[in-house]
Amino acid sequence: MSNKNNDELQRQASENTLGLNPVIGIRRKDLLSSARTVLRQAVRQPLHSAKHVAHFGLELKNVLLGKSSLAPAGDDRRFQDPAWSKNPLYRRYLQTYLAWRKELQEWIGDSDLSPQDIARGQFVINLMTEAMAPTNTLSNPAAVKRFFETGGKSLLDGLSNLAKDVVNNGGMPSQVNMEAFEVGKNLGTSEGAVVYRNDVLELIQYSPITEQVHARPLLVVPPQINKFYVFDLSPEKSLARFCLRSQQQTFIISWRNPTKAQREWGLSTYIDALKEAVDAVLAITGSKDLNMLGACSGGITCTALVGHYAALGEQKVNALTLLVSVLDTTMDTEVALFVDEQTLEAAKRHSYQSGVLEGSDMAKVFAWMRPNDLIWNYWVNNYLLGNEPPVFDILFWNNDTTRLPAAFHGDLIELFKNNPLTRADALEVCGTAIDLKKVQCDIFSVAGTSDHITPWQSCYRSAHLFGGKIEFVLSNSGHIQSILNPPGNPKARFMTGADRPGDPVAWQENAEKHADSWWLHWQTWLGERAGELKKAPTRLGNRAYAAGEAAPGTYVHER
Repeated sequence: MSNKNNDELQRQASENTLGLNPVIGIRRKDLLSSARTVLRQAVRQPLHSAKHVAHFGLELKNVLLGKSSLAPAGDDRRFQDPAWSKNPLYRRYLQTYLAWRKELQEWIGDSDLSPQDIARGQFVINLMTEAMAPTNTLSNPAAVKRFFETGGKSLLDGLSNLAKDVVNNGGMPSQVNMEAFEVGKNLGTSEGAVVYRNDVLELIQYSPITEQVHARPLLVVPPQINKFYVFDLSPEKSLARFCLRSQQQTFIISWRNPTKAQREWGLSTYIDALKEAVDAVLAITGSKDLNMLGACSGGITCTALVGHYAALGEQKVNALTLLVSVLDTTMDTEVALFVDEQTLEAAKRHSYQSGVLEGSDMAKVFAWMRPNDLIWNYWVNNYLLGNEPPVFDILFWNNDTTRLPAAFHGDLIELFKNNPLTRADALEVCGTAIDLKKVQCDIFSVAGTSDHITPWQSCYRSAHLFGGKIEFVLSNSGHIQSILNPPGNPKARFMTGADRPGDPVAWQENAEKHADSWWLHWQTWLGERAGELKKAPTRLGNRAYAAGEAAPGTYVHER
């Protein structure tokens, strides 16, 4: 595989990972219903349809005569091969496709359907037109060149890859070579040990690598939908190692991968388990409180926990960092297009019947939300070019999915539906009502400008639900890149701003821009809240919480 092609796949992989969403899913039934609406529209408005057919005919004439100015969007990397612009036949083929796609979208956009039906129709048409893109066929110039370069071997390799995916991957193009990585061998390799375990989680304490450490420890809470080692991928991308270098006593939660037997685990189950882990961290370090970091659904869990502590009058969390976490679920995303009462109930019913929501099912739904980046990209690489799937740690982690227990999935759907964290006492966990304005600890909230999963505007609104002092940071990256943002990347940028207007865009306009990674800014912020420096402990755990299995523990290996 060429380095350029590999780099491109890695970039798109970094920008399009599963994270928390979609816990709702899109039903085939809803897509078919939208497709029927689109077809009925053609029958109901024949004059409207005829006008667009005529317009397409005119554009097609310009294409054939070489007078069309249609060109793909500047950020559409599928058509970068010079043949698409230089070769007259290829150029006409591309422009015919672009004219057809544009006319279909405008035909729906100009119709007399409701705004929601227009948006749904355009989504369905987009699925169809992207599937039929010229780059997805054997006439793709890159595939033709590869065929002649390899004497036809690329086609045989592609057919072999296709057969393997039909048998082993449900017919979806493989995003990664899953044989290339092993957790504990070349991923999740930071030294540490499991110092506490219950049915729901393992608590991993990492070995200090500095002579002194801050007195107040840090507990990292990953999302339940993915495995924890996203915080400890390769040494250079490891947030765990960065924290250890920053003299933080670092602990990370490793959630268990639930089966049908754990169908009744809900948000309160996770919070009760997390409370036990917090008490273990405090007992081991001798600190009266700790700092906490939560990402995605782990951020929701941390938020519910600090709200629960506030209701009890307990001060166990000193400062909270939230990474790409949406608590105010007023979201304007493609997932929300198909969300109504019926869809939500169907999603809950489906997971209750099976006991769990399979991570692989969620990954499949998410792939169809972004088909160019997560399906057709790999279709071209694996089948048309005959390349092996890429070897990339983030993609391995993203495909190493976990399940959600039915009860917890139901709780997340209720959060999505009722948005209770925006109102005092609307959510109850572990027997206490939550009012986030009573949470007075300092908050550090990170979001990404190009995050499709947890839009930054939603993260901004979410951070302002708390009563404490807020530091909101906007990184120039997507969902996973906002978390994995090690210093030294020349393209990394982030924004900060002391003002707190209600409108996120107004905040962005006045925010201060910084070069490099937000990790460095957070390092200072956290250091100021981590207490005095003291001698680093020489052993992990203590008498009551003895160090057990070496990191990454046992729960992470459960499939």
